[in-house]
Amino acid sequence: MRILIQFCFLIILAACVSLLVFALLSGNNMGEWFFSISPLMAVSIGAAAFSLTAFLFGIFTKDYSWVDRLWSTLPVLFAWGYAFHSGWAVNLLIPAVLISFWGIRLTFNFSRRGGYTGMEDYRWAVLREKISHPVAWQFFHFFFIRFYQVLLFVLFTSPLQRISEFGLVGSFPIWVILPFLFFLIYETIADQQQWNFQRQKYGVDTGGPYSPSELERGFCSSGLFRLCRHPNYFGELGIWWSLYLISAVLTQDWWNWTIIGPGLLTLLFVGSTIFTETITAAKYPTYHDYQKRTSPIVPWFPGK
Repeated sequence: MRILIQFCFLIILAACVSLLVFALLSGNNMGEWFFSISPLMAVSIGAAAFSLTAFLFGIFTKDYSWVDRLWSTLPVLFAWGYAFHSGWAVNLLIPAVLISFWGIRLTFNFSRRGGYTGMEDYRWAVLREKISHPVAWQFFHFFFIRFYQVLLFVLFTSPLQRISEFGLVGSFPIWVILPFLFFLIYETIADQQQWNFQRQKYGVDTGGPYSPSELERGFCSSGLFRLCRHPNYFGELGIWWSLYLISAVLTQDWWNWTIIGPGLLTLLFVGSTIFTETITAAKYPTYHDYQKRTSPIVPWFPGK
């Protein structure tokens, strides 16, 4: 509960800082100034306020997962910021609703795993041991954990900026949202399978579908995890590449700078896979065999 209260306070404080910056930059008429700038600039100002606030919270609380708690909330706020800035244009309102569904799913999954009650990402503890000097750690804390990840939020939602530049569209082809919905369902199933496995592994659910041999191995390797080792990563990447596809279809601008967002997110997940699996493989002896026969992120036929 303490973490949840602190998180709510972080949201409120960062929002106040954003409004203060808007007020200082706009002079006497904040509303007119807000609609005179690009929505990307408005989102970037808000992102800077949230990044700085989360950094200070990390220093004072010694908890470095504040941006992890913003993963499912800040992109949703950005999406609705674009929709509001456009005057609730349908070509931005529909993506905002889709991103909200994504945020609800991720918030629910993160919450039930203890993300808002004190769970810090275990990888930060491992990295703190490797980056032992306090100044070096705070440097990493600010530039990667805070700045880079919040920058990613701005970049992988930036296709909405491209849509806003083209104004209203004559129609919104419904088929264009189908890939987004597919990857949303895919990621939901992957997270549920992982959740079911962990509950059965730790004896919370004794009537689960997983065999004793799989539980003894210590990691899920069936269901979607039989096709790739990180199906949740595949679903997450698919969602943000689908947003880029939506913007490309609506604007007929197939190659533009906003591809940087899903591109950098892909690189982050590749790096995260490599780092996370060094920890997992050291913990579970049979994980190397699983790596040899199973694709890392993109689903593929399992090998022998």
